[in-house]
Amino acid sequence: MKQRIWAWARTLGGAAILGVLLWRLGSNAFLDGLRVIDGWTLLAAFGIGLLATVASAWRWCLAARGLGIRLPLRSAVADYYQALFLNATLPGGLLGDVHRAVRNGREHGDVGRGVRAVVLERFAGQVALFAVGVVVLLAHPGLLLFVWARVPSAALVATGGAVVVLGVLIGTRPGLRRKAAAVGRDVRQGLLARRNWVGVGFTSVIVVASHLGTFLLAARAAGSTAPVTRLLPLMVLALVAMVLPLSVGGWGPREGFCAWAFGAAGLGAQEGLTVAVVYGLFALVAALPGVVVLATRLLARRREAAVAVAEPAAVAEPASAASNAVPADAAGGSGAVGGSDVVAGTDPVAVGAGRLAMIDVTEVAERARREAARDLAEHLGPREPARAAA
Repeated sequence: MKQRIWAWARTLGGAAILGVLLWRLGSNAFLDGLRVIDGWTLLAAFGIGLLATVASAWRWCLAARGLGIRLPLRSAVADYYQALFLNATLPGGLLGDVHRAVRNGREHGDVGRGVRAVVLERFAGQVALFAVGVVVLLAHPGLLLFVWARVPSAALVATGGAVVVLGVLIGTRPGLRRKAAAVGRDVRQGLLARRNWVGVGFTSVIVVASHLGTFLLAARAAGSTAPVTRLLPLMVLALVAMVLPLSVGGWGPREGFCAWAFGAAGLGAQEGLTVAVVYGLFALVAALPGVVVLATRLLARRREAAVAVAEPAAVAEPASAASNAVPADAAGGSGAVGGSDVVAGTDPVAVGAGRLAMIDVTEVAERARREAARDLAEHLGPREPARAAA
C-alpha cells in the first residue's frame, strides 16, 4: 500500500509541476517544442541515444559481473531499451528499471542479485553526474554562489540532520550496520573491483557526455544562440534535477528547473521550457527501439504458448482420429474424419504465427507494455499483505 501511495505521490508531484508551468507560461512553449523538430535533429538524437544506451548497458554488464551474474551485452542493450521505453510511458519514470532488474534476476534464479546489479549501475551513473555537477559549479564560482544563495536554509539543516541521524542509526543498530556493510561490499565488487572500475568510469563519462550532447542539440533546435559555456552549467544542473523522484514518465522536474534556470540566467523562462520539452521528445525518440524489443518478446511468448497448446493436440490427434473414424462410404466417399474440421497437412503453429503476423504493431507494443506492467505489479504486489501480517 505504501508503495502505491508513494508512486501516486511522485506522479502527482510531476503533474503539479507541469500544471504550474502551463498556468504561468502557457502552452506555447510546449507547442514550440513540437514545431522546431525536424528529421535531421531526430536522427542525431537517435544516434546520441544509441551511444548512451550501449554505454549504459555495458556499465550494467560490468556491475552484474562483479556480483557473479553473466550478462551478455546484446541482451543488456535490449533490456535497457525496453526499460527506457517503459520509463517514458509508465508513471514515476523508474518502473522500467525495476522491471529489468526483476526480469534479469528471474532469468538467473536470484532476483535479489538482479536488483542489486541494476541499483549499482544506476548508482554509478548518479555518482558520475554529481561529480560533473560539482566540477562545473567549482569552475563557475558565480553560479555556485547564485545557487547557494537560493537554497533554503531549512533544506540544508534538514539534509544535514538526516545525514547525522542516518549515521547514528547505522552505528547503533546491528541490522542496519549489516545492511550498510553489504552495500559497501557490493560497491567494491561491482564497481570498484580492479577489472571493473576503469570500464565503469569510462562508460559513465560517455553517458553523461551523451546526455549533455542531447541537451545542447535540443537548445540549438529550440533556437537558443547562447554560447556553450553559458549553457553547459544549466544543462548539468538540469540533469541533476531530473534525479528528483517527481515525474510523469520523466516529465516535470526537468521542465520546471529549465524554466527557472534559463529565466534566472537571463535567457528567458519560455526558452528554457521549450529546450526541456525538445529534450524530452528527443529522449522519447531515443527510447523507441524499446517498442521493437517489447513487441518481439510478446510475439515470442505467444508463439511459445501456441507451441505448448499444439503439442498435446498433436499427440492426442491420432488416437481421437482412430476412435472417431467413419467408413468412407458412410461419409459419402469423402474420407473425412468425423468431428474434425482441421485441414490435412496444416501446421497449427504456422497458422498461429500467421494470425500473429496480422496483429497491428502498435497494438502489439501496447499489449507488451501492459503485460510488462502487470508482471511488475505481480512481483511487487504480494509483499504488502505479508508485511501487514507480520
